[in-house]
Amino acid sequence: MKYDRLCELDCLVATLSVDPVKSHEEWLRDVVAHCENEIEVKFPIIGDADRSISTAFGMLDPGNSDEQKLPLTIRAVFIINPENKLMLALNYPACVGRNMDEIVRCVEALQLSYEKSIATPANWPNNHADIPMPDGSRSTDYKGSVFLLPTVSEEEAKQRYPGYHTCDVPSKIPYLRLVKQEDVQ
Repeated sequence: MKYDRLCELDCLVATLSVDPVKSHEEWLRDVVAHCENEIEVKFPIIGDADRSISTAFGMLDPGNSDEQKLPLTIRAVFIINPENKLMLALNYPACVGRNMDEIVRCVEALQLSYEKSIATPANWPNNHADIPMPDGSRSTDYKGSVFLLPTVSEEEAKQRYPGYHTCDVPSKIPYLRLVKQEDVQ
């Protein structure tokens, strides 16, 4: 389950609902009964019936009219780092469900960056499945690789990630430095 994976990643999870908590718990029973996998909601539900929290965090759906008595909220996800800094916000309109695989992927990527001075590229961990090599051949060895941040010096890169690969790019600037996923763990 995604919640269990987030717990393994030392995440604290809570949800906010503009409906009363009792109403949301009843709604969740219906959702759980309908789901194909047996899910459990093990995290706290915070009630925001007056929408004060939702308003403060910009969670009112702009697709709703101002004339509505109780406008819907967006489905927002906030990922906050150990220093209580907002690292990522995902906003979905009320009519679109969240993608839990993407949320877990984002947490994993942010933790890797925070701990290892790397950046995950687009489509990570399914990126770089086939890249050109300096000798003209192609390699599949870098699937799921990550980039070293520009703040990592050449000396530090050689020390921490001796097998890194600098991509040959038209500008000839050696800034796209790939590290195989297994070398980051």
